[in-house]
Amino acid sequence: MSRYGPMYGPDITFLGVDRCDVNDPASYEGADVVIVGAPFDGGTSNRPGARFGPMALRQACYLPHDGSRPSLALRVDALRDLRVLDAGDVECYSGDVEGSLAAIEEAVHRVAASGAIPLVLGGDHTVALPDARGTARAYAPGRTSMIHFDAHADTGNIAFGHLYGHGQPMRRLIESGAIRGDRFLQIGLRGYWPEPETLSWMAAQNMRSYEMTEIVARGLEECLTESFAIALDECDQIFLSVDIDVCDPGHAPGTGTPEPGGLTARQLLDAVRRICYELPVAGMEVVEVAPPYDHADITAYLGNRVILEALSAMARRRKDAQGGPRWDPRQPLLDGR
Repeated sequence: MSRYGPMYGPDITFLGVDRCDVNDPASYEGADVVIVGAPFDGGTSNRPGARFGPMALRQACYLPHDGSRPSLALRVDALRDLRVLDAGDVECYSGDVEGSLAAIEEAVHRVAASGAIPLVLGGDHTVALPDARGTARAYAPGRTSMIHFDAHADTGNIAFGHLYGHGQPMRRLIESGAIRGDRFLQIGLRGYWPEPETLSWMAAQNMRSYEMTEIVARGLEECLTESFAIALDECDQIFLSVDIDVCDPGHAPGTGTPEPGGLTARQLLDAVRRICYELPVAGMEVVEVAPPYDHADITAYLGNRVILEALSAMARRRKDAQGGPRWDPRQPLLDGR
């Protein structure tokens, strides 16, 4: 469980933040957020390559990697206003699914139990099971809800003869009791899967899934507002799961299972900002960034900015809670005088 450093590529931290070691609690004592890499894509059903996601997400930025990122919109510097540390990657062997998932869950749980927010860099979506379960274990049972951005429901049962894979983690989560089915909100579903049998199982769990047709008809903001009310009903904290394929492939081509017709990059960034500003996020993941299929680092850059929007919103939420003028998205950057 010692700090391994990135499994693929140079040993760098997310935009130059300080390092920590999940096996040494003193190294992340007082941390607000601890970044954990989960370079696992052994559950992929289509194109592999998400194992290189953590490396890409850490370095996809044209600015200096100096541990500072002032947000123009939110007027905070999340990497300095919060104590953000990087624990490196959990060592994941693609041929050992259960061993890799157990190691990820233990690392995430240690972070969450310390009071810090685990922010996991995937990896394929198989890692949602240990990510959300490791986080939820640090809190009262049944009191953590899930907001899940994805083109796919990921509620399959058995694929290729196995219970674990990137199309099944949400079913395993609900079955485990870590996340309640009736407090499980999915945003951005579309396409031609899952089949009726799986949809019936989802309905029996009282899951709420916002397919893109509904989002287009009602508007994303209205759907988010409704999902927030459900997520907070009888729950104290949120786990946020962002599969980058929730975006249209024109905005995120570097992913294993692209599905046309998704959210824009702007919609995803605004939604993540709003969630992390308005809701008590206890854990988060960004998954399915697969650099081998990326073009000009489009997807890696988007994933990096999803992380920064989340951190900046958390920093602004804390600042506003401390008093003083609250953030107003209508406030101009410059007043022209």
